[in-house]
Amino acid sequence: MSLKSLVESAVSKRSFQMIIGGEAVTKPGRGFREATDPSTGEVVAQVPLASAKDVDDAVSNALSAQAGWQALGHEGRAECFAKFHEVIRQNQEELALLDAIDGGNPIKAMRFDIDLSLAYIRGWPGLAQALTGQVYPASPGNLHYSSHRPYGVVGRITAFNHPAMFAITRPLPSLIMGNTLVLKPSDETSLSTLALAQMFQEAFPPGVVNVITGGVEAGEALVSHPDVKRLAFTGSVNTGLAIQKTAAESGYVKNLSLELGGKNAMVVFPDVDLDEAVEGAIFGMNLDVCQGQSCGSNSRVLVHSSIREEFVAALEARLAQFTLGVAYDEKTDIGPLVSQAHHRRVSSYVESGIEQGARLVRGGSRPDGVPEAGTFLEPALFDGVTPDMRIGREEIFGPVISVFGWDSYEEMIGLANGLDLGLTASVWTNDLTIAHKTADLLDAGYVWINDSTRHYFGTPFGGTKNSSIGREESQDELLTYVEQKVVHTRMPSLDNALKRVLG
Repeated sequence: MSLKSLVESAVSKRSFQMIIGGEAVTKPGRGFREATDPSTGEVVAQVPLASAKDVDDAVSNALSAQAGWQALGHEGRAECFAKFHEVIRQNQEELALLDAIDGGNPIKAMRFDIDLSLAYIRGWPGLAQALTGQVYPASPGNLHYSSHRPYGVVGRITAFNHPAMFAITRPLPSLIMGNTLVLKPSDETSLSTLALAQMFQEAFPPGVVNVITGGVEAGEALVSHPDVKRLAFTGSVNTGLAIQKTAAESGYVKNLSLELGGKNAMVVFPDVDLDEAVEGAIFGMNLDVCQGQSCGSNSRVLVHSSIREEFVAALEARLAQFTLGVAYDEKTDIGPLVSQAHHRRVSSYVESGIEQGARLVRGGSRPDGVPEAGTFLEPALFDGVTPDMRIGREEIFGPVISVFGWDSYEEMIGLANGLDLGLTASVWTNDLTIAHKTADLLDAGYVWINDSTRHYFGTPFGGTKNSSIGREESQDELLTYVEQKVVHTRMPSLDNALKRVLG
């Protein structure tokens, strides 16, 4: 089958419609937009755009379904998770292909995303079952205990870089705790989430998961809705700040968690195995997963001056080995950026790096042999980057690696911590003391030693400073989807109780 036929077959299988209350929305309030394949620039589908009324309908249906969903109890909800696992397993190739077509991520990486999603579906029920309330010794002779109650309706907004994986996994902790959901994907990559909207209906009761798509109007209506008490967002810092503002101005108190940007430091000491560290830099950039469009990418590589020249040369050689091409071609290692607008944005950073005096070692331009209208950008490697340069301090969210040199330990710590972002970091050294002491000093929420990028389910993931509010993928996240209720029972003396009962 040709690549063109592969695309046509994939998008013709589904009618991409919002699902509210278990029913498809045939006439979205704001019409439709065109979904474009970033590999070719061709229009592949029409995506519905929700109005504020559509959002209100979705919230109302979620609210109506919540009591019944909560009443199922953990066991009943876990059975729905098991059904959902089977539905996703049966459709995983379709979901991976839609993400490659719609978002430009390589098909090989998107298959891995769905495999990882299946593991998360299996994992959340067991993690939730282990949660308990507490008994407090607050006063002698009385009983004080706590329990958990779901918020009700949760609004979840996901990012464009892992569309299907985020649409599958990010709702799970709220759902297993008894909340219902209104899910809105990024407006840039909606196709796999709209396909998932139908799959959710095969596993969950109507109204438990409602899927809307659209832009700013839909997002603001969801964030400000009075019946949405709990919100979760993955995306940029600026959008996260706007969500906080909109939520605060809604007139209703809301609980928010935000997983935002990163400009993450990879710290390389001179005692490392050079080849291993170079592979770590490549792996940590997520180049062959989402073209470096990741908040967790280690886009700032801080290399000790004694090995910097050798490190940069090895990194340059390694980058030359990647194949750029159409995302759903099995031979492709790195696909296109998500859109023309984002391509222009990332390219402007490459131009800025050159203008501000960094040395462009390789990449940063359009590769040969790719479709003319595709949004391809060869990974850019800069050396001699300093903290005053835009490429050294601003999140680019693309395939741009900035290498800094350092001599003193204090200088390195200052470089690593000198930004208002602190999502992740990694330390590369064979000295155990240096590794753990440095990890402790780095101002980041998640630090790897001689590794990067990998997430381990059950381990709290999140950042510091402007990178995050809250933690995900762990029991810490489960507890953010419930409110704690404390019950006090005044207990009279045992003697008085016995007299009343026994006479």
